[in-house]
Amino acid sequence: MNKIINVLYALLTLVCVGSCTDSNIGSALADKKLFIVEDSSFVITGHSVANPRLQARTSSQLLGVIRSEGYGTLSSDVVTQFMPVLLIDTVRTSAAAIDSCKLRLRIPATGGFTGDSLATMRLNVYRLKKQLPSPIYSDFDPTDYYDPDELLASVPYSPAAAELFSFTADGGATFINYRDVYVTLPVEVARDIFTEFKQNPATFSSPKLFAQFFPGLYITNSYGSGRVMNFTHTEIISYFRRTYKATDGSDSIVVANQTYLGATPEVLSDNIIHLDIDKKIQDMVDAGDAIIMAPAGYEVQVKFPIQEIIDAYLSGSDDDLSIVNALSMELPVEPIATEYKINPPDYLLMVKTSMKDQFIAGDSLTNNKDSFYAKYDPKTRKYVFSGMRDYVLNILKNKLGVADEEDINLTITPVDVTTYTNATASYYTTTTSTTTVTKIAPQVSKPAIAKIRFDKAKIKISFSRQFLF
Repeated sequence: MNKIINVLYALLTLVCVGSCTDSNIGSALADKKLFIVEDSSFVITGHSVANPRLQARTSSQLLGVIRSEGYGTLSSDVVTQFMPVLLIDTVRTSAAAIDSCKLRLRIPATGGFTGDSLATMRLNVYRLKKQLPSPIYSDFDPTDYYDPDELLASVPYSPAAAELFSFTADGGATFINYRDVYVTLPVEVARDIFTEFKQNPATFSSPKLFAQFFPGLYITNSYGSGRVMNFTHTEIISYFRRTYKATDGSDSIVVANQTYLGATPEVLSDNIIHLDIDKKIQDMVDAGDAIIMAPAGYEVQVKFPIQEIIDAYLSGSDDDLSIVNALSMELPVEPIATEYKINPPDYLLMVKTSMKDQFIAGDSLTNNKDSFYAKYDPKTRKYVFSGMRDYVLNILKNKLGVADEEDINLTITPVDVTTYTNATASYYTTTTSTTTVTKIAPQVSKPAIAKIRFDKAKIKISFSRQFLF
């Protein structure tokens, strides 16, 4: 009975300060008998579970094979559909004027690969013969989707041999943004696309219609090991001659190019991942260590002490009003020694276990109520989940302070996070920037591994308490 009364007091306080819009800080209770209370005595526990099957939710494409002691053997191939261009110039050029066609695979200039940049490796490219299934997962078998006897191209590839793509800023500084791997495809690929646009432009009106004409490509590592590369852009480019009218009225022929197709987030793209986990890591998991590993390795299921946190908040509140100011968790990790210095995941998602599959399938973003994300800090070797206040408030408001199994059982899993930064400035002010998360997806961008140290984790709740009497 006392607990219900305490919850009602807490809810009354929440109503009274309902005008507070900050997601982390509660309104101050203006009174001489105001106290700020912090409690970090809570214990969180967790264990690793295999996560071998990832739903494809990103256009990032991982290609290669790497064997690393302390991690295991990872191989990844790619199948992808393409988003077609909306307009192709069919007036000033022709299919016969197309001289060549290339597949461009682009990686970031820094951090675009894991392993040996000089390792001798080779890739093969095949045309898909039918449309990919949806949804598609990392254990997809491409056997029935391509003909191994119909090879489009085969080339050696490496970051060291890739072409540098750079630009020069207004101040004169040169920035190297990307490294490009070019694969020469049969010229007929570009000519067929050109002809289809000229004869049936409606084919290019949607990715679904275009996939019926051109189902996509299968890109596989055909030789060598020692590296995986993260291609963030995959495009098919046509190179052709185009006719222009010169100022004197004569025809002038120039060499030009156009990107016909691109692998974008709107189309199906899948990393076919095989991970043979090092026995040392398997033994650590069997011994009870909480190992987090990507891609398609381990995630961690935890028992979050949310009920204990709520009880601490309500404790002793018979004669006072309280309001939650903040809830956060510091999660230290221990890097694991590996041959290629494989680091902890850049980001972790913590989500209710019952909602994880729905979160991934729905391209959801965290709401700080039942899903949260944190970025790894290599200096402190910690992830900090902040802004968890609504997690507590939701249970107080909607469940009278009684957490159920869904509230307690959470899953921590490695993710890739895409952000957009918008910078604004005016004549009278300095430049300010706002970063917005636009996508959260299972991590496939690079291998990652770490041991979570729950014994050193710190969960902290702070709340304001005002005595009524």
